[in-house]
Amino acid sequence: MKTSNYVKELREESVAALQEQLVAAKKELFNLRFQNATNQLDNTGRIKEVRKNIARIQTIITEKAKEA
Repeated sequence: MKTSNYVKELREESVAALQEQLVAAKKELFNLRFQNATNQLDNTGRIKEVRKNIARIQTIITEKAKEA
């Protein structure tokens, strides 16, 4: 599955790299919301996908913090 591979890749990343990905995902979500508000967004399902990816990244960051 696509998501399981994505999660495996995230688990191999360092916390600093995960923080960078989190910032990038939040910027992407902001841009998607802005496009949606101005009726320029074609694929509205992408918003849900990015929100879930943000949650996945935050979960893995929390797990790594508990391990240390």
